[in-house]
Amino acid sequence: MLLFECDVWTVDPLHPDPEIIARAAAILRQGRLVAFPTETVYGLGANALDPLAVSRIFGAKGRPARNPVIVHVAKPEQAIPLASSWPKAAQQLAERFWPGPLTLVVPRSALIPDLVTAGGPTVALRCPAHPVALALIEAAGMPIAAPSANRSSEISPTLASHVFRSIGDRIDVILDGGPTPSGIESTVLDLSTDIPRLLRPGPIAPDLLESIIGPIQRVVQVTSGVPLPSPGLLARHYAPRTLLDCWSSREEMATRVRDLLASGQRLGVIVPQSLGITSSSLKEVLLPPDPVGYAAGLYQALHDLDTAKLDRLVGWLPPETDAWLGVRDRLLRAATL
Repeated sequence: MLLFECDVWTVDPLHPDPEIIARAAAILRQGRLVAFPTETVYGLGANALDPLAVSRIFGAKGRPARNPVIVHVAKPEQAIPLASSWPKAAQQLAERFWPGPLTLVVPRSALIPDLVTAGGPTVALRCPAHPVALALIEAAGMPIAAPSANRSSEISPTLASHVFRSIGDRIDVILDGGPTPSGIESTVLDLSTDIPRLLRPGPIAPDLLESIIGPIQRVVQVTSGVPLPSPGLLARHYAPRTLLDCWSSREEMATRVRDLLASGQRLGVIVPQSLGITSSSLKEVLLPPDPVGYAAGLYQALHDLDTAKLDRLVGWLPPETDAWLGVRDRLLRAATL
């Protein structure tokens, strides 16, 4: 494991400097680690075809070996050799949503190291939409394995500063392309089963997927002790270090906040509409009331409150509708002890 301060290179998120991208690509080809922005969160990249390089991701993050990583490609056609079979549904979805925040789980080819898939029979593939990510993959000339660029189970990074604070002493370079647009990780769909399975909700809602390929399973049970088919399935994930409570009822949430304030606790609250409670011990963060805006600001809010030396965080839990599934999933896992 590296223990030094990494370099941070600023790049234009829309028109990244080819020289900076080339330098970062060279580092990847050497088997080292580069954090970079995607349209979802910052990823921690390594050569997906080099087991030693991928092992450095797991070491830097403290990531459990049973938790696989997503492999990123620059073009949809580059994903096909990484799969032992490419279902019709994969082609249909790639044509519709790639580049974009959709990860497809398909049977793996022999090119993929065991560590990438946690030893399982499938591989998670994605073509990101961020210009920096695409430029880096193209310049490196190889698929890039890239989970979120933070310590395992903690809040995912949407800014380069989040990456630096979490694992800046464990990696080589961070490409700072500013804030990531979507704010939460990609939707993950498993196409290796008879009926496709939604493994992780995200920016692309299930009803949009079903409009292309028909019905999908929306509730997936994870078997303990076996390799996971996808990242994002651990019970505790995306979590702040400060204890987080979540409430779906605004009235119950307000009551909880008043009780905690009365007990002398310092609180951080994340809501789409102010609770109307005034206290010097309360730090309230208002996020947009729509699912896209809420998702875009969620991790930033959690990061800000988690560094504010508070006793507890209280978050609004959105309804269990297709549009809100991604945000709801992140909050429920973040609140799990």
